[in-house]
This record gives sequence, C-alpha cells and structure tokens, in this order.
Amino acid sequence: MSKPEPRRVLGWDVGGAHLKACLLENGQVLDVAQWACPLWQGLQHLEDAMANARGRWAQALTAPHAVTMTGEMTDLFSSRADGVQRITDALQCALPGPVRVYAGPAPDSALALWAEPHEAGARWAQIASANWMATAQHAAAVLSDGVLIDIGSTTTDLIAFAGGRIRSGSRSDRDRLASGELVYQGVVRTPLCALTQGISLQGQRLNVMNEFFASTADVYRLTGELPPEHDLYPAADNAAKTPEATRRRLARMVGCELGDASAGDWDALARQWRTAQIGSIAESLQRVLAAAAPAPALRVVSAGCGDFLVPDIWRELHGATATVLRYGHDVARVAEGPQAAQIQAWAQVCAPSVAVAALLDGTLR
Repeated sequence: MSKPEPRRVLGWDVGGAHLKACLLENGQVLDVAQWACPLWQGLQHLEDAMANARGRWAQALTAPHAVTMTGEMTDLFSSRADGVQRITDALQCALPGPVRVYAGPAPDSALALWAEPHEAGARWAQIASANWMATAQHAAAVLSDGVLIDIGSTTTDLIAFAGGRIRSGSRSDRDRLASGELVYQGVVRTPLCALTQGISLQGQRLNVMNEFFASTADVYRLTGELPPEHDLYPAADNAAKTPEATRRRLARMVGCELGDASAGDWDALARQWRTAQIGSIAESLQRVLAAAAPAPALRVVSAGCGDFLVPDIWRELHGATATVLRYGHDVARVAEGPQAAQIQAWAQVCAPSVAVAALLDGTLR
C-alpha cells in the first residue's frame, strides 16, 4: 500500500526588505527561511529571492501557497493597489501551485479570508500590509487571550487579542499609526535620529544629527543582541560592521570622531539609544493596552528578530518582568527533530509566513 501524499502549504511574507517563507507539512512547520530582498530597487530582487526559495523547496512547489505582504508600500510602485497586484503576479509566475492572498479574518469566524491572484489589486485595501494581522490571528486562535509584540528589522506591531479574536479596530497603516499599534521602528534598518533628538556623551547633553549616519543595527551589534544572520543590509556608510567601524558611525551622530571618546563611552551611547527605543515602544504599548482593556492575566507573545527587547519593554511599562511566550515555540507547531530548535528560532523571526501557511492549512482542511 502506497504512502499517502503529505498535505503541504507554503507561506510567503513579501516585505520591502526581506522575503520570508515557511514550509508546512501535515500542519507542522518543516522549514523556515529568510532572504534579503530590497524591493524598492526593483522586482528583480524578489525574483532572485524566489529563485533561492524554489531551489530550497523544489519538491513542494505544486502545493498551495499562502501570501501576505508589506512590500506594496515601497516607492517602486505607483500605488498600493499597483504594488499588491504586481507582487501577486510575480509570485504567481514563479510558483506552479495555486496562490491565495491573505485578506484578513473572516467575520464571526476563526477562519481567514483569501483573495484569488486576479482580484488582488481590486482587494488591495484588505491585503496591503496585513502580515501583522495574520500573525495576530494565528496567535489568537492558539492562545485565545494576549498581546503580540512583534519587533522586526523595520517596524514593530503591538496587537491585543481576546476570546480568540483580534481586538484591533484598525485595518490600515494610517489607523495603526494613530492607535499606536504600528511603531515604525525596528532593530536593523531604523535611522538612529528617529529614536530621540537628545542624548548624553561623557556627561554632556547633545542634540542628535538628523542624518542617516547610523542605524539601530549599529546599536544592537554593539550590545551583542543582533546575530549576523539578521544583519543583512549594508551599514549606513557602506563600511565594515566591525566594532570600530560601528562606533565610528555612532560618533558621527553626535558630531564626533571615533577618537573623541573611548570604546566604553561609545558602547554606553549605544545603550542609551537602546533605552530610547524601549521607551518609545513601551509608550505605544501602553496606549494599545488601555484601548483594548485586556484581562489582568495577560499573556505576552513575542515575535521578530528584535524579540530580545520585549522583557525590557514590559518592565518599562509595569516595573516587573512578564512571562513571555515566544511565537516560534508556543504558537507555531514545529515538527520534532534535531533541527527543531533552529526552525523555532526562524519561525520566531518569520512569523507572518508561518501564520499564513497555518491559516490556509486550516481553511483547506
């Protein structure tokens, strides 16, 4: 008797800077990956990243594909509708299996809505930048009540959920910027001048130069919290990522040369930038929680390559450490095996791709 074919789904999260993807088999995560994809420089970068993915999962490409995206907002496209349709068309051309595009939760149901590729442009308002919603919907389905804190390379999403449903009334980036649910900061690509306008060096209070001399990757490289596999983009000056070169970039932010202070001084400056970012995100989280009126026994769910900040953000807000559940471990169903811990770590970073795969898998059953 022949062995039944496995039920497979591939999930895709097409960002403006990265392509993230997940292979799901029989409801379990088998593999997760991320590739740099500077989409604002042209669709060729998406095609190149897709070629890497096809090589990795050649045997699974005829399976259904679940897609979410944020890349439609890049200035490559004339509008978000244009971006949604062109990204969807590119994926449909690259993938032999049926493509479905995530369009948010179904009303009064735990299931998700899906758009066919040909209607993606017409339904762009449901599809554009909805990857946060996929992650939150999946977390809500598994955990019922909590708050998702997803800190990525570029943005942070703060989403409360209760009773298995997302508590957010926002459906657009404009609304989420107003509510505090979208904080346009991450741990890799954010210019440091976006975090604070004043900082101290050797006891002297300084204004900050509003130039892209350094990014948050420089901060977390010096604190030792940003692994190289998440530090994929060139530095602001296209120079090296050594400690010395990193400190030189921080020096430029405050009108200094590297030799004007010690390595310890520059590392202390980096920690101040870290503190500023924690404070900014905590302020938005407070607004989100106040609006959602969550249950006292709130569970905190972390995701993204900046998840290392979550305990300190919670401590900033409440003066105590929360028990943080990790999306890659406590929400994603990762297959057992010798690579399970590594796959969980990548599921943590690439949560929306895992979420859309899991949501489509649930719809198809």
